[in-house]
Amino acid sequence: MPGNRPHYILLPVSPLFITFSLVCAFMLNLMPWGRWVGAPDFVALVLVFWGIHQPRKVGIGVAFVMGLLMDVHDASLLGENALAYTLLSYLAIMIHRRVLWFHLMTQAMHVFPLLLLAQAIQAFVHFMVSGRFPGLLTFVESLVAVALWPVITWLLLAPQRRAVDRDHTRPI
Repeated sequence: MPGNRPHYILLPVSPLFITFSLVCAFMLNLMPWGRWVGAPDFVALVLVFWGIHQPRKVGIGVAFVMGLLMDVHDASLLGENALAYTLLSYLAIMIHRRVLWFHLMTQAMHVFPLLLLAQAIQAFVHFMVSGRFPGLLTFVESLVAVALWPVITWLLLAPQRRAVDRDHTRPI
């Protein structure tokens, strides 16, 4: 059928590639644009992606460690990002079976409340500690991250795709 896109049977993901993607996301958060309004939290985005696609390999423990690393980098209250990332990872793992049935844009709409909740937790902890609300513009990060969801999905699933096999005699 010309209108149908091919269904890929994905290869198993390499743990080295998962580690590489998390390190790259952390490095992107370390860049100077990380403090700009609208710059997405790449670590949160990659954690949600792996929580949905590989919940047994990237779970709450990895999210906690990445959160502690981000806390040290941001020089924020120790545990602020760790709390947000662990809750984000838990919720991503909880909905992973449902989300995978949808198209990429619908997946992005399911991911948006998760990212928004993680940011709300970070803003709440920041408010409780400093007494100042960071502002509503900080929640633009979630919109930018959701806009990047199809790109992140395409990039992180690329090594797992095998070529569309034209041999019609193969059973798989």
